[in-house]
Amino acid sequence: MIIYGWRRKILELATATYLCGQCQNPTAHALRRAVTKVTLFWIPLFPVSSKYFTVCTYCGATNQLTKAEAEQVQSMQGQQAAVAQPPVQSH
Repeated sequence: MIIYGWRRKILELATATYLCGQCQNPTAHALRRAVTKVTLFWIPLFPVSSKYFTVCTYCGATNQLTKAEAEQVQSMQGQQAAVAQPPVQSH
């Protein structure tokens, strides 16, 4: 007997702040990636699909993104982190 199936795992990649299209509030949005993998005897083997989406932390609205758009949101989050960090002073 062979037992097979699939498992979906959701990974949080980044958080960026921008205007939500649903609630019109400038809130944080969590960038997430849903990866579906084939399993054999409950062991995940290889991914068969991957989807990117954002979730508004205020109203919970989701928005599906392409991989390129997800990379753009990740770079936007990196720029916000660089602005938020205070400059390092050397003595």
